[in-house]
Amino acid sequence: MIGRTQGVREDVDVETVDVTESNDPHVVSPAEGGTLLRGAPWSRLVIVGDSVAQGISEPRLGYRSEPWSSLVIAALREVRPDLAHLNLGERDLLTAQVRESQLQPALDFKPDLVIALCGGNDGLRKVFDPDAAESELEALFAPLRETGGTLVTSGFFDIIGNPHFDARYRDVARERLAVLSQRMRAVSERLDAVYVDMQSHPTGREESVWSTDGIHLNARGQAVLGTEIIRALGARLGNA
Repeated sequence: MIGRTQGVREDVDVETVDVTESNDPHVVSPAEGGTLLRGAPWSRLVIVGDSVAQGISEPRLGYRSEPWSSLVIAALREVRPDLAHLNLGERDLLTAQVRESQLQPALDFKPDLVIALCGGNDGLRKVFDPDAAESELEALFAPLRETGGTLVTSGFFDIIGNPHFDARYRDVARERLAVLSQRMRAVSERLDAVYVDMQSHPTGREESVWSTDGIHLNARGQAVLGTEIIRALGARLGNA
């Protein structure tokens, strides 16, 4: 690895110093991402899921107002300039709704790389059934994996640092998202998918990654998520 991809600098506290995208220890540039993705075989990327997949966000000073997918695509194009991509993500969808509306279009695209980001809305419903949620995740992921391409999934940021999330429900939501992340990991391991562990990421403890709507990531959070997807893909390639 090179530059910031050599590891997280533990001495940097982004809440107290002037950190921007250019010196953020948790964010790579497209060029650095390209180094991590050297030898990438993928030429057709499809993204499925809810508002996380779609990239719903808000600006943050010092960061480009772009979804996480822009960073991933730019890094992939460093090594695969012929990359074709399609983002089917749509906000407010449950996992079952993602499967019903996006699975077939995703398969029709004939991808060799799929990034599936969803499940959070299942956890934030009035009634939460972890077993049912896991079954829905597997029903969506299995056909995507069966195409023979690489499937990427992700756990959820710990919302402990999110001051905008309704305090009345924060503890319950944290617990549910942690459980969903565990279930997501289990399904991903069964399918040999690339799982991105965001539950343990240190930025979940920081206000600086959250939009003021209390739910979505801001521009910094988007860059962090994109970086972790790149790093996970790099690890699958043996580059990290």
